[in-house]
Amino acid sequence: SSLLMSLLGELPPAEGRITLNGCLGYASQQYWVFSGTIRENILFGSPYDKTKYDQIVHCCALVKDIEHFRYGDLTLVGERGLCLSGGQKARVTLARCLYQDADIVLLDDPLSAVDTEVGRHLFNRCICDYLKGKTRILVTHQLQYLKKADRILILKE
Repeated sequence: SSLLMSLLGELPPAEGRITLNGCLGYASQQYWVFSGTIRENILFGSPYDKTKYDQIVHCCALVKDIEHFRYGDLTLVGERGLCLSGGQKARVTLARCLYQDADIVLLDDPLSAVDTEVGRHLFNRCICDYLKGKTRILVTHQLQYLKKADRILILKE
């Protein structure tokens, strides 16, 4: 998380400087949703593109969740996502990050709040497939995903 905070400019480096080229996308470990609909939380002010939206909802494993809500993705989530589980908030946060179509995507342990099967789906469909061709920085404690990484950094204190 500290590495990502430094990349975002929220935590100054102890020495040297950090320079990034391109637009940053960020999925925080503290899943943040606002009082609006599921769709509004994913779009976050961006124009609605049905094809792109449907693809992201599918790869973020939100289809079944949305189908269970009476008003689908137009369901109001309540203040701070009161009507969503932790795993649903995590996936909405990830979907919002993907929808922004950033060049560099920072993912702060997005798989920690979901079960193993959903985590595998998110890793394969979102991180490996949907974000293929983009710079992806994934912070995780789940070692099973390391074998697909191009580079691995182990940070100590």
